[in-house]
Amino acid sequence: QVQLVESGGGLVQTGGSLRLSCAASGSIFSINAMAWYRQAPGKQRELVAVITSGGSTNYADSVKGRFTISRDNAKNTVYLQMNSLKPEDTAVYYCKAVVQVVVGLINDYWGQGTQVTVSS
Repeated sequence: QVQLVESGGGLVQTGGSLRLSCAASGSIFSINAMAWYRQAPGKQRELVAVITSGGSTNYADSVKGRFTISRDNAKNTVYLQMNSLKPEDTAVYYCKAVVQVVVGLINDYWGQGTQVTVSS
């Protein structure tokens, strides 16, 4: 089994910053892509940012220039640095890891979610 544990959420004022972390542990042969999603009340879960094992990144248009995704492969950890936060960034943020458990067996795993609230 693989577990993802997130941390770093909280309450921040408009224009503030937060850094989310997500550490993967368990039966991991390798981790392919890692990503952050978010889900606001009454809305569908949406992709925020993704990073491949090689370090290539992609972002939702709404966060480009404000959020930065990074990863530490040695620690099986992905980060999301969020700057210039806006009230519309308020959501539960989830990390996802595409994990090769053993050679040839790849599964998706999700974290439990961490609340980010941006006050106006």
